[in-house]
Amino acid sequence: MPTESAGIVRYGSYVPYFRLQRAAIGAGKGERAVASFDEDAVSMAVEAARDAVRGGVALDAIVFATTSPAYAEKLDTATIQAALDLPETVTSLALGGSTRMGTAALLTGLDFAAAGRPTLVCASDVVVGLPGGARETQGGDGAVAFVTGPGPKAIARLVGRASVTTEILDVWRLPEERFSRQWEERFTADTMAPAIIDTARRALAAAGVDGASLATAILDGTNARSLAGLPKALGLGPEQIADPLAATVGRTGTAHAGLLLARALDQAKPGDRILVICQADGADALVLEVTDAIRDMAPVRKVDRWIASKRNDLAYNAYLKWRGILPFEPPRRPDPERPAAPPMRRHERWKLAFVGSRCTKCQAGHLPPQRVCVKCGAVDQMRDERFADTSCRVATYTLDHLAYSLQPPVVAAFVDYEGGGRFSCELTDVDPARVAIGDHLEMTFRRLFTAQGVHNYFWKARPGR
Repeated sequence: MPTESAGIVRYGSYVPYFRLQRAAIGAGKGERAVASFDEDAVSMAVEAARDAVRGGVALDAIVFATTSPAYAEKLDTATIQAALDLPETVTSLALGGSTRMGTAALLTGLDFAAAGRPTLVCASDVVVGLPGGARETQGGDGAVAFVTGPGPKAIARLVGRASVTTEILDVWRLPEERFSRQWEERFTADTMAPAIIDTARRALAAAGVDGASLATAILDGTNARSLAGLPKALGLGPEQIADPLAATVGRTGTAHAGLLLARALDQAKPGDRILVICQADGADALVLEVTDAIRDMAPVRKVDRWIASKRNDLAYNAYLKWRGILPFEPPRRPDPERPAAPPMRRHERWKLAFVGSRCTKCQAGHLPPQRVCVKCGAVDQMRDERFADTSCRVATYTLDHLAYSLQPPVVAAFVDYEGGGRFSCELTDVDPARVAIGDHLEMTFRRLFTAQGVHNYFWKARPGR
C-alpha cells in the first residue's frame, strides 16, 4: 500500500579515488572504481554518511548493508556509530548475504522512520572477483548513505513499494569462500524477468502512477539480462533510464541502487518521480516522489563530483596486491602489533571520532585532547571539538620508504588545522612526488593496518576532493 509518512531527509555518497582501466586487464573500455589499500566497506560507509549527517541530525537507528563486511563476527555498525560520533543509544542492524540488501536496508529505514524512528541507512561494498572474471571487470567499489525521517521533512517521499523473493541459484558464495560464483545468465533472466516486471508494476500501482510519468527509472541487478525487458513492459523511454555508471564506476554491490538514486536526487526537481528496482534473489521496487524540500538540500559532494575526482592509472598488480590476491614480499620490518581493547575503548572518541580539545581560555586546539593547554598552561579548561570535518594544510612532511605499508612510501606530515591545532598523521590518496607544503587537505576515516585479526581504524589526511 502507499506509504506517505516517511521519506529520505538527507543523503551522501562516496566513490573512492582510484580507478582501474579495464584495458589494463584485457576487459574492454571504461574503468572501475577501486577502494584503496586502506579502505574497506566500513570506512567507505563512514565517508558516505559524513555528508548525510554533517551539521548534526537526531538518529534512533543505524542500518548497514554489505556483502563484504570488515568482520565476519563483530558489529560493523558499532564502528560506524563511533566514527560518526553518534549516541550509543542508537539501534544497530546489519544486513548481508545479497546485493539486494542495499534496497532492503533503505526500506527498513523508511519503515523505522514511519514508526517515528529517524534512521541512518548505509550501504557499502568492496567488490572482489576472480582475476579475469566478470565480477572483477564489471564490479566497482563505493558507498551511499541516507537519513530517513518523517514525510513532511523529506526531500523524497516513498509513495509505492513492492517486493518478490525467489529461491534461485544466481549468485552464491559459501561462508569459507572468498569469491562469488554465478550461474549462466540466460537461465536467471528467463526465470526472473516476469517476476521483476510484475514487482515493478505493483510498485507503480501502489503509487498510483504509470511508467510514462517517471522522471527516472533506476534498474540495478546481478543479471542485466533479467532487467532488459522492463523499459518496454513499463512504457519507458531511453531518456528515463538512469545511467548505470558501468563505464565510470562499475556495479558497487549493495551500494549501487542507492548510489544511482543519490545521483538522481542530485539532479532532481520537485515533483519528479523516481522508480528504483534492484534484482537479486528476487527484487525490490520503490517509487519516490521528490518534494519542494529538495531545493534546500545541497550535498557537500554530488556523485558526479566523486566520479570526476580520481586517479586512473592504478596498476593491475597493485590492485591484486591490495585485494590480497597476488602474493608479495612484505616490507622487511616488524609486523604491526594487534591493537589492545582497553586503550581503544578508553580513547574511543579520539581514535574513531577524531575528537580533540580546544582551550576555552586562549582557543588553542589540541590533537590528541589534553588537560593542560600547551599554549597558555590553563588546566582543565578544555571543551571537546571534533576535527574530522575541519580542513587543514601541510606544514611539513617526509617520505618513509621503510614503514610497513601496502603502498610505499608512507607520506607522513604535520598538518595545521583551520582555527588552530597541529597534528602528525599519514597522508593517503596522494602522489608522493607531488606533495607540497601548503597543500589543502581534509580528513578521511581509514584502516591503518590489520594485525592478528583486528582492524586498526584511524584518521588520515587526503587532498581535498
